[in-house]
Amino acid sequence: MMNQLQALSQYTTIVADTGDIDSIAKIHPQDATTNPSLILKAAKNSAYKKLLLRAVQEGKDIEDAADRVLVNFGTEILKYVRGRVSTEVDARLSFDTDKTVEKARKLISLYKEAGVDPDRVLIKIAATWEGVQAAKILQAEGIHCNLTLIFSLVQAEIASQAGATLISPFVGRIYDWHKKNAGADWDERANKGTQDPGVKSVKLIFERLKGVGSKTEIMGASFRNKEQILALAGCDL
Repeated sequence: MMNQLQALSQYTTIVADTGDIDSIAKIHPQDATTNPSLILKAAKNSAYKKLLLRAVQEGKDIEDAADRVLVNFGTEILKYVRGRVSTEVDARLSFDTDKTVEKARKLISLYKEAGVDPDRVLIKIAATWEGVQAAKILQAEGIHCNLTLIFSLVQAEIASQAGATLISPFVGRIYDWHKKNAGADWDERANKGTQDPGVKSVKLIFERLKGVGSKTEIMGASFRNKEQILALAGCDL
């Protein structure tokens, strides 16, 4: 008998949002995505000490070593997924187009050094105006981008127009805002599943972009509960 994860995978590509390589190896998702905080958490696991040591030994300076840590984890993760891994650009560069482009190129070059096909890597960039412009440049160079921190239809449309391979609208963060804003008036039952404001936002984005023939993939992210995931069955990822 099929479990819920297996059933969901018939309609939606499953992506693991973690730096925990053991968990990824256990479930074998199609893709995986990471961010610096997830990598930091995973790096505290002694099982991954070798990935840190190698980065420190090969790094020219602290910044270079940090980049190599991200790539070392990404390269290891790719052993257990059939598709792609998303590696995030330093959030401090989110309002600097030129430095974001420079960092993305650096990460891709490190992946190439490790023998990884760039087509298996998504460079994860915050969807600020500057980040979207960086993605436009990178996509034209054949570097695939995952524009993250999407909170609105406008952001999603601009990211799509820039040619982003993938966007990550944040279900949970939108849910959090509405819940906090409503305060004591929040009704969890009435805002569950398909009525969840985060779920509604992703559905609106999906319908709009698919309706105009956009090739940008849409990946619901930042989930707070299983109901949000199930309510978005049929979303690209």
